[in-house]
Amino acid sequence: MSLNLEKNSFFGQRLGPTVVVVMDGVGLGPDYDGNAVKLARTPCLDHLYATCPWLPLAAHGTAVGMPSDADMGNSEVGHNALGAGRVFDQGAKLVEHAIQSRSLFGDQAWNEVISNVKEKQSCLHFIGLFSDGNVHSHIDHLKAMIEEANKQGVGKVAVHALIDGRDVGETSALEYTEPFEAWLSALNPDYGVASGGGRMVITMDRYEADWGMIERGWQTHVLAEGKQFPSLSAAVKGLREEDPSVIDQNLPPFVVERDGKPFAPIHDGDSVVFFNFRGDRGIEISKAFTGEVPFDRQRQPDVVYAGMMQYDGDENIPERYLVSPPAIDRTFGEYLAANGVQQLACSETQKYGHVTYFWNGNKSGYFDQSVEIYEEIPSDLTPFEERPWMKAAEITDKVIERLRENPKGFARLNFANGDMVGHTGVLQSAIISVETVDICLARLIPAIKEMGGVLIITADHGNADEMYEIDKKTGGVKMENGTPKAKTSHTLNKVPCIIYDPLFSNEYNLSGLDNPGLGNVAATALQLMGFEAPEDYLPSLIDLKS
Repeated sequence: MSLNLEKNSFFGQRLGPTVVVVMDGVGLGPDYDGNAVKLARTPCLDHLYATCPWLPLAAHGTAVGMPSDADMGNSEVGHNALGAGRVFDQGAKLVEHAIQSRSLFGDQAWNEVISNVKEKQSCLHFIGLFSDGNVHSHIDHLKAMIEEANKQGVGKVAVHALIDGRDVGETSALEYTEPFEAWLSALNPDYGVASGGGRMVITMDRYEADWGMIERGWQTHVLAEGKQFPSLSAAVKGLREEDPSVIDQNLPPFVVERDGKPFAPIHDGDSVVFFNFRGDRGIEISKAFTGEVPFDRQRQPDVVYAGMMQYDGDENIPERYLVSPPAIDRTFGEYLAANGVQQLACSETQKYGHVTYFWNGNKSGYFDQSVEIYEEIPSDLTPFEERPWMKAAEITDKVIERLRENPKGFARLNFANGDMVGHTGVLQSAIISVETVDICLARLIPAIKEMGGVLIITADHGNADEMYEIDKKTGGVKMENGTPKAKTSHTLNKVPCIIYDPLFSNEYNLSGLDNPGLGNVAATALQLMGFEAPEDYLPSLIDLKS
């Protein structure tokens, strides 16, 4: 199919750049005491809402390819939808179908994993995020694979549990650990949990921001180094007793012992499945088992390794995977590159992959480097709640600098603050994070006006809009020990989409689509740049008058 873009009647009416700003994690939440977005002082956003056309967009559930509207969105699926202009079935939905249809268990990768441990009478290890958050993983996927392994006669299974508290309640771990341990013991007493730790402490680093997390995970899962406990639940309880302030995502690493020794370090001849389906936090741990890493592994066991999905298709990481990822083609960026349109993508490390890899349909690298500029601002390692402004100012500096050098084409940037600080559960820090984004928008607007461009301001999902858990029965804040219970997960709320067009003179109207979502933004940006969107793209949010 041709990648040629046809011009529309708006072509040439805006000579400056069209810029999409993703306010990561800034949703349209309820008016209550835990909404950091509403509690923040945001004079710039307030003015935009009062003077510009805007509307709410769906950013979760089926609008971004998740199995149901009970499933929250996330930055990966959000940026996929923004960049693709269409909605593709995403990881959770693909894995769910592969399990239900049993295609996963008939696949060559699964058979290699199982046959290896049966032939060598070795251990099958599962490493992954231990919850039903359905953002990186789902515990039901893990249980389905363990049940199948048991049916196929695997003698020993070990689970390495990365405790969540981020996509689910911040101290909800025991709601998962206790039922799971009872279920696992009843299924097969030779199966068990081998190790674990908080997801923000071990194993699940992304974008090479902190390889120390991977090294700690390696020491925990492979070498079985760390404080020992008799069970997974005992570890959670014991670590909470040692530090009552610790939340699940920050739990220190631990090892589970049986008969006075670690239950299951990872050895030569074992099989290992990393059961997260989302890509960003699966790449580095996969490299640790299959490639080169910047730390001393001490020993590298010869294992049959598989990911739930392939986390980087361009780099083939990992080579063996259980479920194929969505095939996203003809993205917004690919069309622009094919038509010689200048593009800029910019964010800090925490979200750099989102404005590049995920925006481009899970593809690394450039479509055409002669017309594309990708700018990564290195993130700090300081805890986000202690530095909620993060690198928003530096992103703003770089975008303005680059656009002034070449004030045309298309740009996309991500302010990570509302999401990364929202995940900490610290309300006051989240308020500052939103105010930071507002200040940066106030700096961008005059620059875009000066260039004769257009801003589309949106978000990929909600987060900072609900910093306290809401009691479903009363509608009020859920209390725990007399204080509001922090919420660290994404929300199901819609997100704003604001069109700032300083040269606007009634050339278009909002189109009045029924329940539009993030996938409609691409066609909108193309229209404002003077191009007709591809026929199969979701429709634009605006209707041109001529």
